[in-house]
Amino acid sequence: MLSLPLLRHTDVPPRVTENFILSGYRFPNYSLRQCLVSAFHPTNETGNFWTHFLPIFVFAFHFLEVFTWEGAPEPSNPFFYPFWNYFLGVLYLLLASSLAHLLNSMSLIIREICFFVDYGTISAYTVGSSLAYYYYIHPQAGIPEIGFGGLNSTQRKSLNANDEAWPSTSSPTQFQLFFESLYIPSSCLVAIICVITCCNTRQCWRRYRYAVRTLVFLLPFFVSSTPVFYRLSVSSPSSSSPYLFSTMAAFFYRHCFWLVVSALFNISKIPERFSPGNFDIWGHSHQWFHCCTFLSILDELQMIKVEMQALLLNPTLVLSPAMPPRLPGPTLWSTYGVMLLLQGCIACIIAGFGWQAYQIYAPAQKKKCHKHR
Repeated sequence: MLSLPLLRHTDVPPRVTENFILSGYRFPNYSLRQCLVSAFHPTNETGNFWTHFLPIFVFAFHFLEVFTWEGAPEPSNPFFYPFWNYFLGVLYLLLASSLAHLLNSMSLIIREICFFVDYGTISAYTVGSSLAYYYYIHPQAGIPEIGFGGLNSTQRKSLNANDEAWPSTSSPTQFQLFFESLYIPSSCLVAIICVITCCNTRQCWRRYRYAVRTLVFLLPFFVSSTPVFYRLSVSSPSSSSPYLFSTMAAFFYRHCFWLVVSALFNISKIPERFSPGNFDIWGHSHQWFHCCTFLSILDELQMIKVEMQALLLNPTLVLSPAMPPRLPGPTLWSTYGVMLLLQGCIACIIAGFGWQAYQIYAPAQKKKCHKHR
């Protein structure tokens, strides 16, 4: 049989149950084929899978639109390195999340590893966002050399190329020093802390696991968003690009709004809290959590695209001599290298927690196999 009967919460280990979800459980021991088929059958994980799998195609559509802009450089141009890293971060997040919900019924060990990988990709996404913010939204972001449109290195452009946004002195401020030296390393460090904390909630703090996982990701949000906060504080709608500034600010506020709504769904467990059993298959809080997180990502993407378009397509915004020097342009090491190093660290962390899960659950599974024999 490709599809096994669904179980109630009293028929599965407490480890697999979700608060206020009473039925629709697939556990135990689905095969890989049965897990894949279950995506097309109503279980309490079906909606969780589709609400992060289908958005992959929506996100890819909006992402690829950038390369159709008139005058945009080739997709392989170094200017797009941070953007590609951001795309990979979002892709890994959505794909890992959807597959974690689809494959977690194969065994308790695989279930743990699936969600360890899920937490790891969320952290990697935050660093991908940080790279995009650093090179496109950072107050000193610019394009030293992009080699298109007839512009030379002395005609560098920036969204914030107005003297009001910066002090007239050339000495760097504390904010500038943080951005240039500590911003990306801080984002990576916080991402690693988040992975370790979220993985720990699989064994510790079980009662408050949803609140801990939600709150712990507030830290990377505040760290990665510091360029946006600074831009909003030093710029104003009366600057040289009032429309672009207001558009960027609107997308960022919407991004924050959807993050707050998604956090409320994840912690409160509404609506199933008020009607246990009636939202087991469709409409429970985790599905709404997925929808809201994707909407926040989509607004974040639009915000980044606004900044990129201003940098690429507005030749009137020329670097002023009174402005501080721009950041060096993105390189393979400063973008792909950072993400690769981070992924290596996260993989080591996941391997450690995976081994710990194996030691906990493998003996019980072996006993169960011997009993069936």
